[in-house]
Amino acid sequence: MASQDFYEILGVDRRASQEEIKQAFRRLAREMHPDVRRDDPQAEERFKAINEAYQVLSDPVKRSQYDRFGRVGTETGPVGGGFGPFEDLFDMFFGGRVQPTRAERDAPVRGSDLRYDLEITLEEVARGTERRLTIPRLETCPTCFGTGAERGSSPQECPACRGTGEARVTSRTVFGVMTQIGPCPDCGGTGTYIARPCKKCRGSGRAQVEREVTVTIPAGVEDGMQLRLPGEGEAGVRGGGRGDLYVVVHVKPHPTFVRRGRDLYADIEIGMVQAALGGQVRLQLFDGEEAVTIPPGTQPGETITVRGRGLPDLHGGRGHLHLKVRVVVPRTLTAEQRALLEEFARAGGDGRRPPDEKGVRRKPVIKRVKDLLQ
Repeated sequence: MASQDFYEILGVDRRASQEEIKQAFRRLAREMHPDVRRDDPQAEERFKAINEAYQVLSDPVKRSQYDRFGRVGTETGPVGGGFGPFEDLFDMFFGGRVQPTRAERDAPVRGSDLRYDLEITLEEVARGTERRLTIPRLETCPTCFGTGAERGSSPQECPACRGTGEARVTSRTVFGVMTQIGPCPDCGGTGTYIARPCKKCRGSGRAQVEREVTVTIPAGVEDGMQLRLPGEGEAGVRGGGRGDLYVVVHVKPHPTFVRRGRDLYADIEIGMVQAALGGQVRLQLFDGEEAVTIPPGTQPGETITVRGRGLPDLHGGRGHLHLKVRVVVPRTLTAEQRALLEEFARAGGDGRRPPDEKGVRRKPVIKRVKDLLQ
């Protein structure tokens, strides 16, 4: 659509007045806005073409150049509010252009990006999840379709600047008479004012609403990671595109596991007999129970690593589970337990005893200690 005739895009005659061009643009903006035609995949490109045509035909200088050459920006010189060959000299003494041109003020403005801080559990990190978020954001006003005017009315030409959107201040300097051009203070540079502002948006063209957005949290997401949802930010101004939504993930501390990258760390308690004889301990993980093997002779403070039972990695693979052993020693003993332990100590701690008087070998001491302490 970029090569299409601008007059044809707006549906006006080449002799149309500025007011007719404005009315045509507003009508098309209401009808063709992407938020109105969400099911039309070409809506955004069509709206950009409408806006581009209006930017040229609403500016008398650009329109004249377009009528003569069929395009804007030829070798005949700059278009707009520049100073031509004297612009560099103006920059030298006054520090650059004081105010943007009207075309720049009327250009589409992209909507703001938004941030949402989301707290999730370590279980959700392990499995991945989806969350439904309620986001307050500025949307194109559904009542006035972004014009800012109440239905049945339209913005009027600003009487202070007569629709130019500019205010001129002339002063005498050592270099002669200088004219500074800035945005009109009455209309803010728009060239129009709204006599009957829309009650929904109060004339701004955008209204704050709450929208529900679904965000997918991938398994293995890191604390502090940002998830970008394109086009879920605030609506733009004057046909500008929508901003993005950034969801910042925060992982809650877990009562049992500590996360380091994709590995998990935890303490595991076992009895002193189990540490000596070995065995199995059943541990509840995020996706079910895990039987952890305790090797015989495990010492306090040792670490048992269960490979592949950590967290999933965003790029594939899985971390490990590291269990630090804590050996629990009974604080109180029964008389029989104490006697067995003393017998175990006298036997040298190897759990073997010679046969009794009848030649019958009794159960090893360590086995009897285990039976009593468990």
